[in-house]
Amino acid sequence: MRLDQSAPVLLDLREGVATLTLHRPAALNALSRALAGELAATLRDLAARDDLRVVVVRGAGERAFCSGADLKERATLTPEEKGRHTTLIGAAVEALAALPVPTIAAIRGYALAGGLELALACDIRLAATDAIFGLTEVLIGIFPGAGGPVRLPRVIGPGKARELIFSGRRIDAAEALACGLVERVVAPAALDETADALAAQIRDAAPLAVRAVKRVLDVATDLPLAEALAYAETQRRPLDATRDYTEGLNAFAERRKPQFSGE
Repeated sequence: MRLDQSAPVLLDLREGVATLTLHRPAALNALSRALAGELAATLRDLAARDDLRVVVVRGAGERAFCSGADLKERATLTPEEKGRHTTLIGAAVEALAALPVPTIAAIRGYALAGGLELALACDIRLAATDAIFGLTEVLIGIFPGAGGPVRLPRVIGPGKARELIFSGRRIDAAEALACGLVERVVAPAALDETADALAAQIRDAAPLAVRAVKRVLDVATDLPLAEALAYAETQRRPLDATRDYTEGLNAFAERRKPQFSGE
């Protein structure tokens, strides 16, 4: 657990659930070089943990999940430094996407530009009613550089993604839910509880099975149907020989909650 309140990223790891908080509330949790670098490093460390079951990503404060790259910092950088800044943000987004366990974005306030790209790298997005979304980079002369033009069409479809990326238009939580950008919208006061409850449900499922099905969901979408089905079977079949599968069957027969060990 790392809860140094001066750190740009706070990590709370308990019973297999890691909560990552982007911690620059006065700057709307904008992705400075320090925050992006710390986030990428923390995510790489988490990826190596066998006891990790699920990750929740939040923004500190009530105004923003993440407002994107720190443009005030970027205005002071040389073109080469700006490029390295973008690379740092991209590395953090890819480290989040590459985690072997399910990830949940709990979004209040602004999720703009690189902040939305972080949310898109998560498996599940939950939003408060005050959330605002947008890939707004074209409005300042660039375009999303951390996977937004690739991931957004896969989540909401190509037509809607083109509309939003070409225009830089922001949308509210209701429109985000309607187009499939988020899975649930709840009152701001209920967001943390909702995310924590979902994380607990995932944590209590069989971890080997959850990791295996995440691999299928990540890989099979881009494969032809026959290849996707074959790949899914390569991931499912080894689970038949696990202790967790035996425990799950026994728990079902005995009408009790299973106690999975990840073996």
